[in-house]
Amino acid sequence: MDAKEEIRSKLNIEDVVGEYVELKRAGRNFKGLSPFTSERTPSFVVSPDKNIWHDFSSGKGGDLFSFVMAVEGLDFREAIELLARKAGVDLTKYDTASSRKIADKKKRLYEVLDLAANYYQHSMIKNNSALEYIFKSRGLTKQTVTDFKIGYAPESRDGLVTFLGKKGFTQPEIKEAGLTNQYGGDLFRGRMMVSLMDSGGRVIGFTARILKDDPNAPKYINTPQTLLYDKSRHVFGLSQAKQSIRKHDYSVVVEGNMDVVSSHQAGVNTVVATAGTALTEQHLNALVRMSGNVKFAFDGDKAGLAATERAIPIAQKAGVELKIVVLPEDAKDPDELIQKSVKLWQAAIKDAKPVVDWVISQYKLRYDIASAAGKRDFTGAALKVIRQLVDPVEIEHYQKVVAQIIDSSLETVQYKMSQTVIEKKPLKEVKAAPDEQSRDESAYQDALLAMAMLEPAVQETFLDVDTDLFIGEDRQALAEYITSNRGQLISELPVALQKYDTYVKIVLLKAETQYADWTSHDRQLEAARLLRQLVIQNKKKIQTQMTYELRLAESEHRDEDALKIRTEINKLIKEINRATR
Repeated sequence: MDAKEEIRSKLNIEDVVGEYVELKRAGRNFKGLSPFTSERTPSFVVSPDKNIWHDFSSGKGGDLFSFVMAVEGLDFREAIELLARKAGVDLTKYDTASSRKIADKKKRLYEVLDLAANYYQHSMIKNNSALEYIFKSRGLTKQTVTDFKIGYAPESRDGLVTFLGKKGFTQPEIKEAGLTNQYGGDLFRGRMMVSLMDSGGRVIGFTARILKDDPNAPKYINTPQTLLYDKSRHVFGLSQAKQSIRKHDYSVVVEGNMDVVSSHQAGVNTVVATAGTALTEQHLNALVRMSGNVKFAFDGDKAGLAATERAIPIAQKAGVELKIVVLPEDAKDPDELIQKSVKLWQAAIKDAKPVVDWVISQYKLRYDIASAAGKRDFTGAALKVIRQLVDPVEIEHYQKVVAQIIDSSLETVQYKMSQTVIEKKPLKEVKAAPDEQSRDESAYQDALLAMAMLEPAVQETFLDVDTDLFIGEDRQALAEYITSNRGQLISELPVALQKYDTYVKIVLLKAETQYADWTSHDRQLEAARLLRQLVIQNKKKIQTQMTYELRLAESEHRDEDALKIRTEINKLIKEINRATR
């Protein structure tokens, strides 16, 4: 038995899910409202027999580990650690000697940082200047101070080090936690302390703000890189924001940690920050676990524009739909806007603009597009951003926008873009981001497979379909099994599909809960419609890729190739039109 199986044997999936979702018995299963959407009719199902869950409103599903990952925004290791603590399972017995050593070290660091946070909070209570600054100057409430574990580091040279030493922690451990300076004394002194927490709410470091601004001292000091804290991965405020992000289906990324604190205190809880560092793919990956919609509230100056430009290819790779929150001109940051009016902050978030639209509008303001030189520089800057997109339709859309702004033709803009192709990097096949359309595609393929499990007549139609058209190895494996075992109803997990047990169980659950009561005739009609949709979607994907290849051939002046591709595209369009009639 491995760690996963021991945890699974000690925890009932309905009990784990029941801590987040109010479940009610529905036959052999349990049902509840989705924690991932704002549905009013329960479509979230938990099957104790199959040990899985499935949310029909969002298309998500899996075992208890995937549920905790989705609902808590954790990676697999973090989820298994959380469930191990809940189940009373000692993970170290499954680790190698080296990994056990690291796990033990991490445990000690979590303990020392938790004690440090408590020490800073007790020190705050005893210091009138800290209380004055935190509660009056910053206007923070007791609840906010508690939620973000805000405290105060006293001026003493080694007060924290001495305190932790008495609790049994060694000087090397305190240093490894990022709490000491080069002399072995306290790193943080005379500052407001804001705890940095992982997505599970455990303290992993601190950001410290000076109480009175001093030109000779940095305004903020942050914990250095440690075993627990990595600024390129850490998203400030995520543990406090994740529930709201899931509920509203978007996150707002701001530049300052105190912007996050102020926003949460004002009741706008989808806000996080990247802890004073440039946005990375790891930051977005942490956010996309809860929502693929991200809104930036960066400064509109040159630095903010540059940061936004850098974020576009990262967002494309992470499959994120990126928008920009534009602040009123009289507010330098979200914190200042919130102090004026929470409604204005909420309105700014609601009116966020698609990122490329915003970047182009900024360039429009920066260049004199009435002059030839201005048009040249504007299009050069705008096309540099447009090149970072991967979808041909989106690329052409923004090429048209640029052409309209400079009062030029689309062909001229496309020609300029073709003349300045990015440094001859090998072009890769266009792959769609995991957007709403691809999620819908997965959902109808699951529905088709579910009906095939129940209906032999549907199974026969699979002979005419290439199973490679299904998305992912698990769907393809199930489609191939159905094709090879036509005439057999599937009500249990086949031995041949053990490798894909979680996915197959989800499809079995879908068949059981949604299609078992349908008539044979209705299942066949719906399956025929979905099969037609499967073929059409595949043709549209081929069309998208061929359009990209056509653009490339035209840019490289390969006229003969371009003519052949254009002919194939026209043929494909006719086939799609016939299939959709």
